[in-house]
This record gives sequence, structure tokens and C-alpha cells, in this order.
Amino acid sequence: MSRIAFVSGASGLIGIQLLHQLFKNESFDWVVSFGRRELALKHQKLVQVKVDFGQLDKVDLLDELRSQNMGGEKQSLIKGLSENSVTISAFSALGTTIKKAGSKESFYRIDHDFVVEFARFSLKNSAKRFFYVSALGADAQSSIFYNKVKGEVENDLKRMDFDYVGIFQPSLLLGERKESRPGEEIGKVLMKFVAFLGLFKKYKPIYDHQVAKAMVQKALNLKITGNETIPSSEMHKMTQ
Repeated sequence: MSRIAFVSGASGLIGIQLLHQLFKNESFDWVVSFGRRELALKHQKLVQVKVDFGQLDKVDLLDELRSQNMGGEKQSLIKGLSENSVTISAFSALGTTIKKAGSKESFYRIDHDFVVEFARFSLKNSAKRFFYVSALGADAQSSIFYNKVKGEVENDLKRMDFDYVGIFQPSLLLGERKESRPGEEIGKVLMKFVAFLGLFKKYKPIYDHQVAKAMVQKALNLKITGNETIPSSEMHKMTQ
């Protein structure tokens, strides 16, 4: 059976690494990326669908794919989706910062609403497995707004009718960001020092490609079901 990956947040730190992991993995035949803008990226597996995440319920995926299929190269993808003869895993690496979003309300809309709407869209389009990049410390009862939002997303995903929900909680992320985050950079330096001393191993910084690799590893195991939380320390072990 053909395997398809749905991906949101592909332009971000983990998202772009996730695409590369999916491209080189022979188990996945197609990678469908959903985003507000088209990525400056080409690959034989990649199909890009421009969407407004606030209006995903209005998107007819098959119609969109048919409109891109003038040369017939996407026919096997369209056929598999229309006949429901494919295995679909959905990955969400959507996320921003309050500073970039401009307000707590806008942050909540992106980090909570858009993720949940993408999950619903994926479920509607026959995805059975969902993989979400959350954060270490996520807790719906937290007094820290960022952690509270991430925790609410986790709870909402767990209530959905997926066969499996994998929640990945990375510590501070290492990698090349497009934008500067001074506070995060200071945190990385401090946590690298702490890790060097062998303290607080659960908070050891992790590279973007390690998170992406761990997500794909979990996606390849179709036997696991239910809800699972994968902390940063476990991702380190999985990708050594």
C-alpha cells in the first residue's frame, strides 16, 4: 500500500528537516506540504498545496490536486486518495512566537487553532496517524502562556479519532533559524554548559534534524497505537 505524508509548518526549523527525512525515506511515496506560501523547493515526491489555515474546512484536496495534474504525474496520488487505498501520516511542525505573532491572541490562533484545524482536515482526508511538535514543559494547567497553549493542543489532539497520536516534546532547539531569537540563543549556551556538566539531561538541547528523524522513525512503526509522548531525552536516544 502506498504511503503518503501530510506536512504543515514545512518552512520552519523542524519542518524543513522533516521534508528532507521524508524525501530520502523509501517508505513514503508522496509528501504533501500545506502552507500559506509555496516553498522554494523541488522534489519528485513533493506536492505543495497553498492554504489558509483558518479556512481549511473549505479546501477540497482532490480538486486541488487535480488542478495540478495537467501532465498526469500526480495520477497515482489522486487515485490512491480517491479510493482510500493509501496509508496517510500527518505531521505538524506549525508554530511561532508571541513576538513574531504580534499578540497572545494571534499566537494562540497559529499555535493552537491552526494545528487543531490541520489535524481535523487530515482526519477528514483519511489520515490515521498524527505527529505533532510540541515543547518540553507543555501543560494545559501551566501559568506560562506558551506551555499552556502547547498543553491545550496536546489534549485536543488526544481526543481526536486517530489510530495514533505522537507528541514530540523537544527541549531547546539547535539549528539554523531564519530569524534571530536572542533569548533562545542565551538559553542554548547555558543549556549546552549544563549538558556538558551532565546536569538536567532532560533539558539537553536537541538538533532540528534529530526531532525530524525521530518523528519519521515513529511513523514507520504502524503497530503502535494510542497516544504517546516522546520527550527530548528519548529523541536523543532514538537518533544516536
